[in-house]
Amino acid sequence: MNLENKKLGRGLDSLLSSGNKEDKNFKFINISEIQANQNQPRKNFKKEELQELANSIKSQGILQPIVVRSVENNQYEIIAGERRWRGAQIAGIHEIPALIKNISDESVKEIALIENIQRENLNSVEEARAYKAILNNKNTDYEKLSQSVGKSKSHISNTIRLLELDEEILQYIVSGKLTMGHARALIGVPNALELAKEIINKKLSVRQTEKNTSGFKKTKNKKNLKDPNILDLEKELSEKIGLKTSIHFNKEGSSGSLTLYYSDLDQLDSIMQRLKK
Repeated sequence: MNLENKKLGRGLDSLLSSGNKEDKNFKFINISEIQANQNQPRKNFKKEELQELANSIKSQGILQPIVVRSVENNQYEIIAGERRWRGAQIAGIHEIPALIKNISDESVKEIALIENIQRENLNSVEEARAYKAILNNKNTDYEKLSQSVGKSKSHISNTIRLLELDEEILQYIVSGKLTMGHARALIGVPNALELAKEIINKKLSVRQTEKNTSGFKKTKNKKNLKDPNILDLEKELSEKIGLKTSIHFNKEGSSGSLTLYYSDLDQLDSIMQRLKK
């Protein structure tokens, strides 16, 4: 395990370090009493991989307990280990070992994200949506999230920018038809969906895609030349509040406007709550 993964693993290690039968938080739970984590960033589970896991569980059992927390109606919600839970269902296991922890909603989001990043289980779109969901929390900013998941602020910012793309393009990324490199080249391009289909049909490389979109981006940059100091202010503010921002001065430079961009109603509601405070 490399240094970055060691850093990521500390939070999970603290959850799993006491996973033995003498632990008062350890118990076998009926699989029907366990439900998936609604904040699980990973939405796509490959059937082939789950079947392989189910076969292993049938042969060897579940070697590491899942981590859950108690929720309403005598149910338990998964914090870490959803693949093992799904594999156990396929294997026909009725009870699985679990550690019961008392963890807040926001911590659950971060733990689920860290666990998946560690195991490289997330596609770029799932990762982007997970980052965005965590940043919508008023107590989290780019700096805290960067430290928590062991990724740079620029990586987080660039990944979230993927969500500016058309939903159909995002599905191409999820299915593996487009790579992260292709997607980045399409951000901000007006005919992005048309180009995305061309990339797939003609099997264009990332370099070819960048060449095809460079003309538009050069034209756009020429039209939108902005003082580097203003760009630095926009970047600093965006990283601080977790939203894309734009600062515009009038011709005299004595007044202007500040624009905050939101991508859905939940994010708008979050902005309004902050402004009201």
